[in-house]
Amino acid sequence: MNISDIAFGTTDWQRIEATTHPGETGTAYWRTQQFGALRVRMVEYGPGYLADHWCVKGHILLCIEGELHTELEDGRTFTLTAGMSYQVADYAEPHRSSTRSGARLFIVD
Repeated sequence: MNISDIAFGTTDWQRIEATTHPGETGTAYWRTQQFGALRVRMVEYGPGYLADHWCVKGHILLCIEGELHTELEDGRTFTLTAGMSYQVADYAEPHRSSTRSGARLFIVD
């Protein structure tokens, strides 16, 4: 990754308007900042959230709060709790996330 043409700045995530993204079940709320081709998000998955698609986008994801379950299309599963992260490249391993109790995430993609 080459991060270029971004001046130093700060983000107050509470001031970024959340957008609503329904899952197969439950809802996700995204607060998004775009820096050229780089998207940075603070995402909150409500209780009972299950993604409505297999994602092929690469991410670096940090679980800030709660518990996140990530399933890979090949059947492997992973559980992240606060302080844990995962990373995956574009088109490397399709994945989808779910949570029983809710989770708050910081995602760079």
